[in-house]
Amino acid sequence: MMRNKKLFRTAFYLAIFTVVYNLIEGVISMVLGYSDETLALFGFGVDSFIEVISGIGIMIMVIRIWKNPGKPITPFEITALRITGMGFYLLSIGLATGIIINLLQGHKPESTFWGIVVSVISILTMSWLVWAKKRVGKRLNSEPVIADANCTMVCLYMSIVLLISSLIYEFTGFPYIDAIGAAGLIWFSVKEGMEAMEKAKKRSYAECSCHTT
Repeated sequence: MMRNKKLFRTAFYLAIFTVVYNLIEGVISMVLGYSDETLALFGFGVDSFIEVISGIGIMIMVIRIWKNPGKPITPFEITALRITGMGFYLLSIGLATGIIINLLQGHKPESTFWGIVVSVISILTMSWLVWAKKRVGKRLNSEPVIADANCTMVCLYMSIVLLISSLIYEFTGFPYIDAIGAAGLIWFSVKEGMEAMEKAKKRSYAECSCHTT
């Protein structure tokens, strides 16, 4: 019992860390993305803020499972999932609009250096979070916690997309790579939005279609 209590406390701390990290990452990415006029980095920052809403829902979920293992998902969690889903859909629309405008205007980023820096830090952080969450989830035998870890993989994939597009532009100056990178973020955002809405419909955190095995 004490062991489970300690593990749930760890899961809760990981959820808090995820929220705080995404808040910081979101602010930095949006400021630098706006400054460097790179759509991919700016969109990555917006995504981080959407992840904050999801992370708050995860925090409530951990507390619920910890205190009342048999209690069904709360209205707050369902609302958080729906807001998250709508947020991802709106992000996708915004990015698509930005891509069209940039292509029509022939716009190119000032630099993607900070995109490289932010994405490398994010890759390292998300890789650790996935490992830590899966470790705790398996020791607790908790499908919702494991599902959260699996869905954190999407953040890792988005970081990799940002890194690749930023590196290509920084070293080649290929004018369309920022738009391609933003399109990659759209693909993941739509999947995340669909996943959040499906979870809200099923009233469960126990599944995640974006997991890897």
